Amino acid sequence: MEDKAVYSVVVPLYNEELVINETYKKLTWVMDCTKENYEIVFINDGSKDSTKSKVQEICREDSKIKLVNFSRNFGHQAAITAGMNIAEGAAIIVIDADLQDPPEVILKMIGKWKEGYEVVYGKRVKREGETFFKKFTSMAFYRVLKSMTTIDIPVDTGDFRLIDRKVRNALELLPEKNRYVRGLVSWVGYKQTFVEFVRRERFAGESKYPLSKMMKLAFDGITAFSYKPLIFSAYIGVISLFIGIILFIGVSIRDLIKHISLLNISFILSINLIMCGFILISMGILGQYIGRIMDETKDRPLYIVDNIINYKNTQGRQEIKYIK
Repeated sequence: MEDKAVYSVVVPLYNEELVINETYKKLTWVMDCTKENYEIVFINDGSKDSTKSKVQEICREDSKIKLVNFSRNFGHQAAITAGMNIAEGAAIIVIDADLQDPPEVILKMIGKWKEGYEVVYGKRVKREGETFFKKFTSMAFYRVLKSMTTIDIPVDTGDFRLIDRKVRNALELLPEKNRYVRGLVSWVGYKQTFVEFVRRERFAGESKYPLSKMMKLAFDGITAFSYKPLIFSAYIGVISLFIGIILFIGVSIRDLIKHISLLNISFILSINLIMCGFILISMGILGQYIGRIMDETKDRPLYIVDNIINYKNTQGRQEIKYIK
């Protein structure tokens, strides 16, 4: 009988045909160094290239490799969640396939886990091969999010981390649809620490996080853990009201005293444009929250699994198709 895995390495995949073989080699080399049983769980998030067939070939040659195929693309955070849900290990490591997060850092994470830490996240001290815009926006977002929330979400960290099984079980109790997994890991608590590493240039292929996906992830993080944007928009409304009242009183007094009018068309249009801008921004912020409420009330599954490869006993696992 095959021993149960001590470690589960969860790897989300989307169009990673150029890197998947190298990723497999690097991960198996690192995990073999542990001298303990492990599994590598690839989550194929609706790839349109040959990623699926390449991982299926790997699965035929190596029983430690598992493959979960989604019915379509559900997104990076859904893929991570699916991998955590199906993982059997006592410790679960999440890492992307692009090899920007060095697999050898996993050994340091395991060392921290054996010291008693239940969450060990990778902290980037340097980012190689990325544009100034990407570095700046990432740095700014993490610090803005940290200032907005009441929980301690570490800065300069991604989803590359190790979590204990008890943390995984706690995360399974959190049903929200627009998931920000790294924030949820901080929210559940437990004993946490970090290991530092240099984030490398992507091994091959293109980034799967264009600006649009980065913006969605940012909104998911902010709206999931902070109400401050709503409070901020309310403050702007109050300040605008007071400014409007003061301007009205001031202009009225000036008109009465000097018999001249400052309410020219340019002044009125400028004030209207400013106020309309504030209103539309506030409506946009409110819309983000309302849209997420609508997603929750629909109660649709977070993802749907087409098939699972290399799990000998799939009984009790088919509910993964319907996990919300």
